[in-house]
Amino acid sequence: MQAIPKLKATPVSLAQHTYWNLAGHNSGDILGHFVRIWASHVTPVDDKFIPTGELIPVQGTPFDFLEGSTIGRRIDQVPGGYDHNYALDSSVKAEGDLHWAARVKDTGSGRVMDVLTSAPGMQFYSGNFLDHIKGKGGAVYNKHAGLCLETQGFPNAVNEPKFPSVIASPGQVYKHVMVHKFHTE
Repeated sequence: MQAIPKLKATPVSLAQHTYWNLAGHNSGDILGHFVRIWASHVTPVDDKFIPTGELIPVQGTPFDFLEGSTIGRRIDQVPGGYDHNYALDSSVKAEGDLHWAARVKDTGSGRVMDVLTSAPGMQFYSGNFLDHIKGKGGAVYNKHAGLCLETQGFPNAVNEPKFPSVIASPGQVYKHVMVHKFHTE
């Protein structure tokens, strides 16, 4: 993803919002998917899901996916479900200028999706607000029918000076790479 502001400094944080269910689009929920996220910190949110400006360690909390866990294991400890920005550990290089963001595995099918990125953050969303959405082939998608892994700048970064800047100056190229790799195990 790329953008170039022309006349004024501009906030830019493009994200891609695809829903994933590695078991198949009409297979129920994603709570049994095993997820690993390469992030030692998360940005907590207020009651409107806006990041507060803090960075808190994930270790030992329901946000801890450093070694991997099923989504459903601790989701009941997160009010409303997962819809949080993870501060990615960019030192964990994957290839070239990209670092690891996440790995998702459906244990039933063995399908695996790896997410690599150049972005500083990733929003992990567990499909909390899906409610009777009509989809492919007449399927109906309900709560937790899919998950999103949105690599991006930190949400609310324009209002939080401690967050990495999302301001691009006129003529400056904003570039953000996200790669999805699929395989089976």
